[in-house]
Amino acid sequence: MSDLMRAPLHKTYDVIIIGGAIMGSSTAWFLSKNPDFDGRILVVERDPTYTNASTSHTNSCIRQQFSTSLNVQISQFGADFINNIRRYMGGDERVPHLSIRSFGYMYLADTEAFAQTLRANQKVQHAEGAVTELLTPDEIKARYPFYNVDDVLLGSINTVNEGYWDGATVFDWWKRQAKEQGAEYLYNEVTAINRNAAGTQVQSVTLKTGETVSCGKLVNASGPRAAATAGLAGITVPVEPRKRYSWIFKAEQPLDQDLPLTIDPSGVHVRENGGGTYQAGGHADVDPAVDFDDFAMDHSLWESHIWPVLATRIPQFEAIKVQGEWAGHYAYNTLDHNAIIGPHNELANFYFQNGFSGHGLQQSPAMGRGMSELLTYGHFRTLDMSALGYDRIVANDAFVETAVI
Repeated sequence: MSDLMRAPLHKTYDVIIIGGAIMGSSTAWFLSKNPDFDGRILVVERDPTYTNASTSHTNSCIRQQFSTSLNVQISQFGADFINNIRRYMGGDERVPHLSIRSFGYMYLADTEAFAQTLRANQKVQHAEGAVTELLTPDEIKARYPFYNVDDVLLGSINTVNEGYWDGATVFDWWKRQAKEQGAEYLYNEVTAINRNAAGTQVQSVTLKTGETVSCGKLVNASGPRAAATAGLAGITVPVEPRKRYSWIFKAEQPLDQDLPLTIDPSGVHVRENGGGTYQAGGHADVDPAVDFDDFAMDHSLWESHIWPVLATRIPQFEAIKVQGEWAGHYAYNTLDHNAIIGPHNELANFYFQNGFSGHGLQQSPAMGRGMSELLTYGHFRTLDMSALGYDRIVANDAFVETAVI
């Protein structure tokens, strides 16, 4: 933490970003790299260890199996960025070559209604160039003999640019290069967002250490704390922290091939982790909003729900040993579980980058690029994500995505 500032170097910034985790750092990097942006950037992060950030608790996976063309395209850019990170970062030889470990996502349908959803989603995905396959139970069993498919009607899988990627390395390099390109990271907390006399613009922010810093534009990239940040400006956003639990376990008899990230019809998911270990996740049937600082584990959930589902779906997982566990937060958009990106309808220089509902890491390249374009040009230039704007929140008009985990 020695290189982190507690006081800003300047009294005025063109852009202040509240939140320095994956989304804020993506925006800082894309903005500082944009040749048409020539301004000061300040990133304010309350916890530079990122211990409880959603970024630190992620599955770190990416998929193209969404039900809307826009979400498919968002992930396709993410995959291209991951696979070509050094090129995107100017050929910097310090940046490692990365790739996606494409074991795929396996959706399992146990009802005809969900099977129909998978069929409809495949058509959307194919139209965008994804290579999603639909598999009968016999076909699933032939490729992945470890599954119990007695109750399965249909499976959906794509093993091209779907699977694990090294999100921590991308995050690290976004921060590192953003700083080298002039963005300032501040270890502090915004305690007030101050409007101009007319009440139409954000004029400045007040920091926990007492300084008041003026800004041209303000970005809310504060993850599960999005509503609290918006509240400082007297506005609302339908995002709340929802608890999600993860476990790392070792199998007494490891599978002899990669395990796709399997989404069981129960909602429990599990994926390959390497070295005979696996990562499972889920949540309780009762899924309320929680306090921002509530990361307590529900230890009973493993025995009562997660393990029984795993052992039923993959009988080799009857004999397993938990090696680690944690609780993290989804930044849960209660309207439609989709991202909110763009300006407030009345406070025009307040920008949302919130509500990713578990998709934030994989969507962060496209969201950083898009936010950079909004801040620089006032509109999207590459991928039009205006359907994810705040106007739909005002109108209570959900952007429906059926492929939500």
